[in-house]
Amino acid sequence: MTRPTLKSSLLATCAFPLLLAAPAALAQEVTDLDTIIMSGSLSPTPASRTGASVEVIEGEALSEDATTLTDALSRVPGVSFSANGGTGAASNVRIRGLSNIYTGVRIDGIDVTNPSNTQTSFNFGGLTGAGISRVEVLKGSQSALYGSEAIGGVIDITTARPEKMGFSGSGSVEYGSFDTKSASLTLSQKEERAEITLSYSVLESDGISARAGDTETDGVSQNTLTFSSRFNLTDNVVVGMTGVRMEYDLEIDRSTVDNSGSNQSLQRGGRVFTEITTGAIQHTISYSVFNSEFRDPGGFSTYFDSERKQLSYLANADLNANLRLNFGLDRTEESADTASLSNSVETTSAFGELQWAVRPDVDLSLAARYDDHSVFGGQWSGRAAGVWRVSEATSLRAVFGTGFRAPSLYELYSAYGDSALQPEKSRSAELGIEHRFGARASIEATLFYTEIDDLIGFDPSSVACGSGFGCYNQVSGLTVSKGLELGGKYALSDAVSLYGNYTLTDAKNSGVRLVRVPRHDLVVGIDADLTPRLGARLEVQHVADVDPSAFAPANHKVGDYTLVNLTLDYAMTDQAKAYLRVENLTDEDYETAGGYNMPGRAITFGLRADF
Repeated sequence: MTRPTLKSSLLATCAFPLLLAAPAALAQEVTDLDTIIMSGSLSPTPASRTGASVEVIEGEALSEDATTLTDALSRVPGVSFSANGGTGAASNVRIRGLSNIYTGVRIDGIDVTNPSNTQTSFNFGGLTGAGISRVEVLKGSQSALYGSEAIGGVIDITTARPEKMGFSGSGSVEYGSFDTKSASLTLSQKEERAEITLSYSVLESDGISARAGDTETDGVSQNTLTFSSRFNLTDNVVVGMTGVRMEYDLEIDRSTVDNSGSNQSLQRGGRVFTEITTGAIQHTISYSVFNSEFRDPGGFSTYFDSERKQLSYLANADLNANLRLNFGLDRTEESADTASLSNSVETTSAFGELQWAVRPDVDLSLAARYDDHSVFGGQWSGRAAGVWRVSEATSLRAVFGTGFRAPSLYELYSAYGDSALQPEKSRSAELGIEHRFGARASIEATLFYTEIDDLIGFDPSSVACGSGFGCYNQVSGLTVSKGLELGGKYALSDAVSLYGNYTLTDAKNSGVRLVRVPRHDLVVGIDADLTPRLGARLEVQHVADVDPSAFAPANHKVGDYTLVNLTLDYAMTDQAKAYLRVENLTDEDYETAGGYNMPGRAITFGLRADF
């Protein structure tokens, strides 16, 4: 059974004694050094030649082994999450202990973070893996490439693309616990000079009670539509368009005495681009728009609307056989309209990256970016990344980067905002090693360190905004997140593989541990072809030493927990399969956010067909 799942480009994961010979989280095959990494530089780069720390999730790990994208991401080394309930509930995905306000998120090149949030971020609660072909998790401060909101890293999502010439498609249906029903359909057409793909997915579920101690279930209904196209007008000119529409309706428990609330969200984005090749230079010009509408009837603020418009130019120039120069310009306008603010900001950016093959076994990337913000002015950021292929089996990688997070529109202009705020600033470094034992085994290890200062927080004593209750302020304190990622894989035979990863995260602010961040996160599993048509995966995830937030109720269940997940799939034909997914097999009773339930045992039966 060939089961592509997660491949690691940088030494990010690996075993403990039992799986010492084991590679990166959930990897189904030994790290593929020919994997092309899209997010680690300003031009696509083979994994073996990038110093960037990138995890790649694809295949069944997205569509069949997990109900939500959050579930799949949480199995990646260095990534954890907390959620205010089950499927669809607000979810915070953390990279190396840093919350989602420090993570950039893109879908097909469209920045989908929401400027109307209190702090600009993306809510993963309403997103499943349906219609998604690939996710890259880029770790560490990446402002040199992506600007603000990339201190912790970037999650880059690519939707379905045609894999063969002519007309093709795929479809799936699922039914499972909590009366959960889902379906997806992808249609593609690919010709010699053009391709187009349309994908639609829908999910409905009675759900679980979001609030602990309540028996009334909180249902969810969501659907996602994505579109991509690409046309080669000539040998040197390509034009294309991508689009995404995400909608969900979620029942919530508004308080401990009111379980009648609901939220509605509609997010739409589009991007048009053209690629023009002139000699050794490829020019890419793109324009994207992203709109978010959020409704909370009965809430303190009933609506949160935002818009982002982004015009970009990127050039990729091969100076010679060993040097590539990537450079460009960007203009971004963001606006937010809520009950407490209506304002906008603009950012103009210039950036560049030099990719240098110093020797046949050494590659360097040097990147710098200047962002001119309409409120706080200019900000420089940089990154240096390198890889040394010591031998065919061993690689050493190192990365150092600086980053920043611009104050959100709410922090600047709301009744509690302060327009004099300055960006938060970060520095990150990591060092990793990867070693392969022939074709059957590999191990990887990464040490990481990130620090953030000039923190923005709510200061009850501040009078700058005149609210009388405090304001957002530049508060004292240094956030430091450091730790170790280990991972590995060992193929016992052509049919059976062991894999595992472990992450140790020590994340603190001014010496006080960050809440909801696991200190220990361990994933181990076995993947097997039981027969030529029947495959199985058994996986155990153990999370330990988690501190709850100060708002968690006294009887909360935030802490250690162990999840056991099982997937069986049977190939009925070469194009169709049936699968059974059991999540939380042992019915663990746990919480990731104090006072909010997580699903118990969930059994899902699915059918998938390609045509």
